[in-house]
Amino acid sequence: MNPRPDPADTVVSPLQEPRLPPGQVRTDKWPVLHYGSVPKVDLGAWDLKVYGMVERPARWTWTEFQALPQVTVRSDIHCVTRWSRFDNEWRGVSFAEVMRQVGVKPEARFAIVHAEQGFTTNLALTELIKDDVLFAYQHDGVDLTPEHGWPLRLVVPRRYFWKSAKWVRAIELTDRDRPGFWEQNGYHNEANPWSEERFSDW
Repeated sequence: MNPRPDPADTVVSPLQEPRLPPGQVRTDKWPVLHYGSVPKVDLGAWDLKVYGMVERPARWTWTEFQALPQVTVRSDIHCVTRWSRFDNEWRGVSFAEVMRQVGVKPEARFAIVHAEQGFTTNLALTELIKDDVLFAYQHDGVDLTPEHGWPLRLVVPRRYFWKSAKWVRAIELTDRDRPGFWEQNGYHNEANPWSEERFSDW
């Protein structure tokens, strides 16, 4: 069992104005949205890999990953389907900490996030290394449900929520961008809620 987080150690995602991005409606619910079925996960066989343009490619088992330094982050969610949920508390390992473990090569500029069932999404490293981005296994003090990405999901508060991939299994660092599943199917590559970057112009 993980120790209860100290509120003094909580990272609070900086608020952008307006706090509710254009075209969004606030809700206290957390709708379940994903493509395909919820994967069945065996923690005994689970691992997380980081490879590509890194100095020390790594693989962690579930136990090893939970032994990494932990962080608690409080942030808002903004879904491309026009709902927003404020003040979510996440517990996990920061993206920046994972990058410290592997050592990022200077030419690396993007990350391709690989999830269960072949799903991918893409983000610039400059966005991912912000201190409110993390690999989360808990939400509001309890473990994530499988429908919401258990055992591990990425959380990127400053982007529409499809960039916060569920069921993450690997991170690939590259020197060039490579659109992921939703980005190849009509969604915007950058996904900034305050610019309403919902759909691609490609």
